[in-house]
Amino acid sequence: MSLVKKIITFFTILFLTSFGQLHAQEVKKIGKYKDWEAMVVSEESGKVCFAQSSPILQAPKSNKRDAKLFVAFRPNKSITNEVSVTPGYEFNKSNSVTATSGKNKFKFDIKEQGFAWIADNKIELKMIKQMRKGSRLMVTGYNQKGSQTIDHYSLLGFTKAYNASRKACS
Repeated sequence: MSLVKKIITFFTILFLTSFGQLHAQEVKKIGKYKDWEAMVVSEESGKVCFAQSSPILQAPKSNKRDAKLFVAFRPNKSITNEVSVTPGYEFNKSNSVTATSGKNKFKFDIKEQGFAWIADNKIELKMIKQMRKGSRLMVTGYNQKGSQTIDHYSLLGFTKAYNASRKACS
């Protein structure tokens, strides 16, 4: 997936999650599935559907952030199964951002505007497959000062939220 498509998706998701309360008529929650939600928004260019979750645990505990993990679908832009994450701060470009579930580790290749994406669709699909069968995913990142943060995401409800989001944009 191209960087331009990822940036477009990033701004859409950022808008939806940051300003969803102000524009509630545009954002529709399809469902809440344990620790995950499925959302749809209709734009002039078409629908955007995504599953999202917030961390159940953050480290360090003293640094509360608005972190989120997403899997997005934007059929009019040919974007499917796009995994992205925001830690609630701007990533340090010198350090890697990784997600770990069980023995599986996934590296996010693109870091822009406080979000990170995986550039390879095959790796995204492998990560989604792991998320469907796993119970927890840990995202490790580094802020501008080089301090490490770890966000623990529950995967309870992920499969249902993912399926609902995918179906809503099919």
